[in-house]
Amino acid sequence: MDLPALQQTLRDFAAARHWQAFHTPKNLSTALLVEAAELAEIFQWMSAEESQAAAQDPVMKERIADEVADVLLYLLQVADQCAIDIPGAVANKLVKNAVKHPTPQ
Repeated sequence: MDLPALQQTLRDFAAARHWQAFHTPKNLSTALLVEAAELAEIFQWMSAEESQAAAQDPVMKERIADEVADVLLYLLQVADQCAIDIPGAVANKLVKNAVKHPTPQ
């Protein structure tokens, strides 16, 4: 996946609709939370086993995929607005996580 190209596609999509004024980090991060909640809502009343099996149903899998995509798209827009290098941020965070949570001896 070409993240910079996808971010440009999202910029173009917003510009074509004159949404740039609304695409602030605050608004985008709020929208991200809403979409994450919609993803969580799908699994809300399922047992652990039901949630693990949910994607076996094609209709449910499509619902899950739509919400996962919405979360990712808003996250990419937040990163774009804040000039975050996503691969660099992920690499740095993985190092921090390894230090914070070392492998048990």
